[in-house]
Amino acid sequence: MNLSFRQRLFLYFAILFLAFTIGIALFEQSRETQYKTDALQEKLEVYADLIHFTLNENEIVSIQKLNEYESVFPTELRISIISLDGTVIYDNTLQDIMKLSNHLNRPEIKEAITKVKGTNIRKSTSNQHPYLYFAKKYPNQFIRVALPYNIPLQDFLKADNYFLYFLLILFLTSLLFIHKITAQFANSIKELHRFALKPTLAKLKFNNDELGEIGRKILENFNQLEKHKKGLQLEKQKLLQHIQISEEGICFMSKNNQVEFQNGLFIQYLNQLADEPQSNANAILKDSIFAELHKFFKKQNDKYFETNIYQQGKIFSLRTNLFEDDSFEIILTNITQQEKTKQLKHEMTGNIAHELRTPITSIRAYLETLTNQLLPEDKKQHFLQQAYRQTLTLSEIIKDMSIISKIEEAPHTFEMEQVNIEQILIQIKEEQENILSQKNIDMNWQIPQNLSIQGNTNLLYALFRNLTENAIRYAGENIKINISIFNEDQDFFYFSFSDTGIGISNEQQLNRIFERFYRVHDGRTRDTGGSGLGLSIVKNAVLFHKGNVTAKNRKGGGLEFIFMLKKNKKG
Repeated sequence: MNLSFRQRLFLYFAILFLAFTIGIALFEQSRETQYKTDALQEKLEVYADLIHFTLNENEIVSIQKLNEYESVFPTELRISIISLDGTVIYDNTLQDIMKLSNHLNRPEIKEAITKVKGTNIRKSTSNQHPYLYFAKKYPNQFIRVALPYNIPLQDFLKADNYFLYFLLILFLTSLLFIHKITAQFANSIKELHRFALKPTLAKLKFNNDELGEIGRKILENFNQLEKHKKGLQLEKQKLLQHIQISEEGICFMSKNNQVEFQNGLFIQYLNQLADEPQSNANAILKDSIFAELHKFFKKQNDKYFETNIYQQGKIFSLRTNLFEDDSFEIILTNITQQEKTKQLKHEMTGNIAHELRTPITSIRAYLETLTNQLLPEDKKQHFLQQAYRQTLTLSEIIKDMSIISKIEEAPHTFEMEQVNIEQILIQIKEEQENILSQKNIDMNWQIPQNLSIQGNTNLLYALFRNLTENAIRYAGENIKINISIFNEDQDFFYFSFSDTGIGISNEQQLNRIFERFYRVHDGRTRDTGGSGLGLSIVKNAVLFHKGNVTAKNRKGGGLEFIFMLKKNKKG
């Protein structure tokens, strides 16, 4: 059947518009469902954050605190507090939580472990009710909230049909409109077709008539629009990428104080600073802790404002930029670690200067005496030996500082390999044989001969060497040093390094012996030698191998170090 151009044009437009309408309907249905799901998940996340900030990290879950926010939560909201090892600490729907199995294998918890947040729609294994779960991982626990996946919730997530009805009406109306337009357009097409049949007249390629002028203008505008559009898309992509990977909380507001954009980190930081949990970024313009910011907005003498806020043991940088259209941005940055690092560097500089002053002063005194005075040969040799000893102390301090700096600033430069622990102990014992014999110190260990750990040989050697030298210097004479493995699991070896010496009388100092240059003053002084960094190296070496270390006085006398080393650092 031959169709006229008008009929074909109408048919093509009808099919195209039908496909377009169906596509929009499907897309809108999907987008609306996703939007509702995302909105519900964001709401559940707010509940989870609210629950988290009501809990005291140093206490067991406080039911009373949760009850204070009961009016905020939906009545059917299920709340579960789960420890990082998967144990259910609290569940408001169950009386006996002791019967619950470990929750680390729950889909939403698995996803929260890797992505911080996790969601899942499934049937509860504890009460067999279907739920929409949302779980979020915090530094000390998981908080999981859930809503029953019942008919009301399903209806909430289901997209509305009103849009479909609107599209149907619009489609039918458009068909009538297309019918009318094609009727009018067909006449112009016939004229163009007539030109096409006559080559002499077909040289119309955008002639200087109205249609040609319109065509050229459309093409010119389109090309410029595409060029600007690509540029804007590129700049937008750069901006969004920067905001997403930025460690700053950013919020853009209009001149009417309406939030135009904010990232999740901004709300997170805002809740850490504000007196009450907040879900709206506008709270920063009302909370009293931001009083300096409020004064800046009232005066508006400058376009830029910056200050630091000290709250909850943390330090935040607050910055504001005012734009030409009176809109503005607010940036919150957690600079606690930077300030601690700055303070640590300041203290380190002072400590290093203090530690270097004694050997340098001694060397200078010895050399000045040798230079300015005529001394017997035995005195000269004595002074030279003393100066040499002080240079060894300086070398030891510099070497130990180099190890600590490398661990903290460039841990990736340490090569990993399988290290035999017993071979390291044998090497240390042979190197310290003379001093062990002089002080009558018996050094023994009870570990498997083939015991190996994937780690760095130099750091593991430094770990056991510094523990051994610490015992030799400070524990006294006629003692025993014993190294053993008292436990082992799938991931770690648990070590005990003990001596039978004098120990530390003031047990409050046990928590500080791993600090750089810290010295216990009951006999463990600078006179015994050492750089003052040995136990700090021990701590950093253990942390590098994903373990931790503690010290305690033994019941029978002496000092014991208990530490764990991960079998496979990559795990």
